[in-house]
Amino acid sequence: MITAWVDAARRVGPIVAAHAAAGEQLRRLPAASVEALRDAGLLRLCVPAEYGGPEVDPLTLIEVIETVSTFDGAAGWCTMIACTTSSMSAFLPPSFAREIFEPAGNVAAGVFAPNGRAVADGDHWVVSGRWMWGSGTQHSQWIAGGVVTDDGTQHVMFFPAADVTFHDTWHTVGLRGTGSLEFSVEGGRVPAGRSVVPAEGRRYVAVPSAAFPSFTLLAIGVASVALGIARHAIDAFTELAVDKRPQFSQRTLAQTGTVQAEVARAEARVGAARAYLRHQVGESWQRVLDGRTVTLDDRLAMRLAGAHAAESAARAVDAVYTSAGGSAVFEDSPLQRCLRDVHVATQHIMVSPRMYETAGKHLLGQPVQDAMI
Repeated sequence: MITAWVDAARRVGPIVAAHAAAGEQLRRLPAASVEALRDAGLLRLCVPAEYGGPEVDPLTLIEVIETVSTFDGAAGWCTMIACTTSSMSAFLPPSFAREIFEPAGNVAAGVFAPNGRAVADGDHWVVSGRWMWGSGTQHSQWIAGGVVTDDGTQHVMFFPAADVTFHDTWHTVGLRGTGSLEFSVEGGRVPAGRSVVPAEGRRYVAVPSAAFPSFTLLAIGVASVALGIARHAIDAFTELAVDKRPQFSQRTLAQTGTVQAEVARAEARVGAARAYLRHQVGESWQRVLDGRTVTLDDRLAMRLAGAHAAESAARAVDAVYTSAGGSAVFEDSPLQRCLRDVHVATQHIMVSPRMYETAGKHLLGQPVQDAMI
């Protein structure tokens, strides 16, 4: 399964790469990139087979996300958001899940953070709220937003795009093409069945992926975007270093000892982080396949691996960007975009440095808040 979907990602890669610069200008993913990703089935990888989806495992998912991100970090990010949102399909009543996720042309994206409020009104919720970080929502038919209901429960509710207002707030340094602007809903009516209770909701489809923790899936997806961006940066620098001779030097960058050492360190950081992430995800996925519960230990191990992967990716990009010298600062250099993109990715709460504190607490036997792990 991994090989087939990664091959699909590689086929799409040149298309999203060709439109990456346009995405920077548009501040959203260009239509050609969306169409290529959608038609390849890469924006609904977590939809169960029962609803006509690929139903991929987490290892396949992160491999695909990383692969797309090596061509364009923004496209990889939007792939990650759409696929992790599609994982919610297993927790919706079948009639609503089919409406949202069964059509192959539908894309769903959104925000889990509970920035909305919902009040019960018969068999509907009346919802109002405004959400930041709406990556990929402008090309989605269905948009999810986290809310707190009038009984104090946290839900994720799905809105048709027509009910959503977009706000032009995505003016950023990196990952510009993700279109991660703010969106809002005012007085939207959501049927009770078009709502999910994260981590605790009923599973309507008996698929193994539904037993894999949702927030962890998001975290390892973010980490995989960062790893893909780092791979892009190392490859771009390697190509540059073969021919570039710095001013006053008789040797190319590739012939310079300090540069050789930096590239080797960058390669080792990315390779080790990638292997560590896959090991931890593979261990937990095997637990699911064996019918066992993914424990707090497992979840924190994956979250730690995700934070480490994002940090390692950023350090690798920093190293090759610096080694490239003045060539890296121009807009036509992929290194400057990789630098900007990877440092936006590392700001995501799922892979932020505070995860080290949380993991360290647990490793030292101290209590941790585990609702979002």
